[in-house]
Amino acid sequence: MTIFEALKNRRAVRNYTTQPVEREKIERLLEAATFSPNDRMREPWHFYVLQGQALANYETLAHDYLVERFPTKPNLVESSLKVVQTTPVVIVVTSDIVDGDADATKDNVFAVSTAIMSMWLVAEELGLGFVWRTRGVGLVHDPAMHQFIQAPANQQVVGTIFLGYPAEEKETEKKRTSYTEKTTWLL
Repeated sequence: MTIFEALKNRRAVRNYTTQPVEREKIERLLEAATFSPNDRMREPWHFYVLQGQALANYETLAHDYLVERFPTKPNLVESSLKVVQTTPVVIVVTSDIVDGDADATKDNVFAVSTAIMSMWLVAEELGLGFVWRTRGVGLVHDPAMHQFIQAPANQQVVGTIFLGYPAEEKETEKKRTSYTEKTTWLL
């Protein structure tokens, strides 16, 4: 599989089988992330891998967040929790905050985003399903997630990755706007 094919085949997978993900495959994703470009070689990422009891505790955190946020939408809470309950591995990814340097902090978020994308491409190669969550059960914007993973004050949560073996077949092709409609050539 070429990198271009991996990009075209990549999908957000939210439904997983009960098959555990091998530690070697998780470590391969984490290793891939560390080869991502980053400004001044700050390597601004940190990965919090949730399995076992930590995953059960995360489910409780997500439940409480959803119930508080959507008190009149129990069906939304239930459907959102389903993905948490059936995900074998969750990885919370943070980015370093550079004290007194907002631009460097922003550059770090960009670097961590490329690290997450690198992980996604390797997940595709390894036959794993992957989705990068930010809103909702991703809890990226909620201070409770930061507290839950016990991240230091100089880290911010950038993404919550759900990972497992896909329980569904991929669509044949995803619809995308052609690059020609999104490109301006300046000559």
